[in-house]
Amino acid sequence: MGRVYLVGVGPGDPELVSLKAYRLIKEADVILVDNLVLGVKELIPAGKEVIDIGKTAEEHKFSQDAINRLLVDLSEKYDKVVRLKGGDPYIFGRGGEEAMFLREKGVEFEVVPGITSAVAVPALFAIPLTYRGVSSSVTIITGHEMEEKEENINWEAIANLKGTLVILMGVGNLVKNVEELLKHGMSAETPVAVIEKGFTEDARIVCGTLANIVEVAEEEEVKPPAVIVVGDVVRVREKLVLHTEK
Repeated sequence: MGRVYLVGVGPGDPELVSLKAYRLIKEADVILVDNLVLGVKELIPAGKEVIDIGKTAEEHKFSQDAINRLLVDLSEKYDKVVRLKGGDPYIFGRGGEEAMFLREKGVEFEVVPGITSAVAVPALFAIPLTYRGVSSSVTIITGHEMEEKEENINWEAIANLKGTLVILMGVGNLVKNVEELLKHGMSAETPVAVIEKGFTEDARIVCGTLANIVEVAEEEEVKPPAVIVVGDVVRVREKLVLHTEK
């Protein structure tokens, strides 16, 4: 039986792929890719066996259970099975679930961390998630809660944190997320940045406050994927970017 590698390849820029991830891509017997690693596909050698298991909210080529079973099946045929995952495998990438399944089936595996979009995308648009005197903590949540989840986000606790809030997969539920934050006491004047399609040619940022970000996002026709940053660090960006930048 071979070994499975759960490899994070970062936010989509091939230059942000780690050396270890790059080596494993070259050495892999078979590679499983999802929709979030299109920017690194050019790193995959020609002729390498590649299985597309990408899924979106609207379309699932493979269910998560099917992906889990496929990893086990491939480990019985190949020495090195590489599962490429956008961002970091353990940050809302279901890497933990895949690792648990592999462990239960007795399959050796290794996790290779990647740069999460929660950190990289705001940095790309000059938003430091922490800044002395402004924010000394960061909280990352998913804004796209699945119905089958048993746990729920504690919006009251989130709304009363003093640091920076980063919401991944939150565009579809932007109205609900904003309503929850306001309902539980977060100021309507809190700055918000919605960064769409980070590390692509179509990347852009839309800024507002909790009071108007829903309307602004609708007017700008913001679409997923996007990273949402809530907190005073959004204002720091104004001092970091060139005055000619929009």
